Amino acid sequence: MRARRVAAAAAAALLVFALAVSAARLDLDDDDDSGVLDELLAVDEEEERGGLEAGRAGDGGGAEAVRRAQSMVLVLNNDNARRAVEDHAELLLLGYAPWCERSAQLMPRFAEAAAALRAMGSAVAFAKLDGERYPKAAAEVGVRGFPTVVLFVNGTEHAYTGLHTKDAIVTWVRKKTGAPVIRLQSKDSAEEFLKKDQTFVIGLFKNFEGAEYEEFVKAATTDNEVQFVETNDRSVAKILFPGIKSEEQFLGLVKSEPEKLEKFDGAFEEKAILQFVELNKFPLITVFTELNSAKVYSSPIKLQVFTLSEAYDFEDLESMLQEVARAFKTKIMFIYVDTAEEKLAKPFLTLYGLESEKPTVTAFDTSNGAKYLMEADINAKNLREFCIGLLDGTLPPYHKSEPVPQEKGLVEKVVGRTFDSSVLESPQNVFLEVYTPWCVDCEAISKNVEKVAKNFSGLDNLKFARIDASVNEHPKLQVNNYPTLFLYPAEDKSKPIKISKKLSAKEMAKFIKEKLQISDVEIAPAVDNAPAADNTPAANNVKDEL
Repeated sequence: MRARRVAAAAAAALLVFALAVSAARLDLDDDDDSGVLDELLAVDEEEERGGLEAGRAGDGGGAEAVRRAQSMVLVLNNDNARRAVEDHAELLLLGYAPWCERSAQLMPRFAEAAAALRAMGSAVAFAKLDGERYPKAAAEVGVRGFPTVVLFVNGTEHAYTGLHTKDAIVTWVRKKTGAPVIRLQSKDSAEEFLKKDQTFVIGLFKNFEGAEYEEFVKAATTDNEVQFVETNDRSVAKILFPGIKSEEQFLGLVKSEPEKLEKFDGAFEEKAILQFVELNKFPLITVFTELNSAKVYSSPIKLQVFTLSEAYDFEDLESMLQEVARAFKTKIMFIYVDTAEEKLAKPFLTLYGLESEKPTVTAFDTSNGAKYLMEADINAKNLREFCIGLLDGTLPPYHKSEPVPQEKGLVEKVVGRTFDSSVLESPQNVFLEVYTPWCVDCEAISKNVEKVAKNFSGLDNLKFARIDASVNEHPKLQVNNYPTLFLYPAEDKSKPIKISKKLSAKEMAKFIKEKLQISDVEIAPAVDNAPAADNTPAANNVKDEL
């Protein structure tokens, strides 16, 4: 059922894409373009209701629009893909698969971008390719996954890796096709540009010449995401950036959020300008989405503070979060994750071993993978102290842990919080089983461990323990294959001995006796008869690492 829904959505999106590009290739002004997109969305809704064919029968205009689209959008296949690239100086291609949900989501945005580019007078041609149906063509034109957006400029391939939004695609295409900077020379054009509600860089230069202006253009060309705008008229620049005073030369960043103006105070050099844009282009608090997730993770701001909560709780916290975020601008990135969006929130909650019951503040250092949890109440004072500790390196990293167990059985349950006291600081020799609930071999090996533990139950200097690695962590327990068995000798816990999980219970007991030089314990018949665990080839092929 889900596959059919995705396929239907993809088909509807394809129709939207074809119609949008068809309309874009007619010489439409901005008003016409917006009307066409409204019409396209209406057609899309009709398609989802299954009424497209009936609509065509009753509306010759709709059928004509479909025919125009089919004649103006390049539909690529194994026979014409390479030729299309060679015949067009500039070609923007969407590679998709009918079953791909992300393809279906991107197609309308791609169509809007194509329409906007055409309305701007762009000479870029537009094409689509079903990469699943035509894998040979997909390989020839750089479609290696779905969806893929590729721009060919004189045959040179440029893969798009930005946000899946109309403005981001338009900005990127314009930059790659020789228009990295938009020049605004009138107040009317500046006011019209502001209506786009996008992030942009504004540069004020008296004569559009000189070394500093050249560095500005270089930065505009290198940056693939943010639109650069220039003017030589201070009155025009003030409309875009009201904070300009009497400067002859000025550069600033404008964002579509309350904290919208950022003034550049560095040297007019490409590297410095790019760094300024990268550090300041995100809002005070970035709302985490599937579209911007890659940009968040790749941000040059490596220290990131996440607020995990539902929308109604975030509304109560937002002004306080903005106040604190303002004090750490360009040093710490603040991000909000809506826990009602399970697909987005679950990886974070799993990473920290948390539930989504109440608002939570966490932090992550993308430079080394360290994670942190704010366990104090969420208020301005505590959050500020949390951020200061994160920034100066005094904040202790967080490791997942179950609650401390109240009882100890034959095989002691160890959790993250008790790993030091139960294993590393214990005066006993410790046999530790590291397992996960989803592990194929763990259940059989756990039974063998219990038999061996029973055999040695009379010894005071040896204890058996196990830890569930899916919900417990410790910096000195780094395991990526389960189960893993360790023997921690009492005299040196820093060098645990790894025990093969292929051993039978009898062989395991014999190994322990030899390593710990135990002579007064006999191997019981129950242990003697216990079979070795059945290790599947898949498990055996996984590399063990301590």
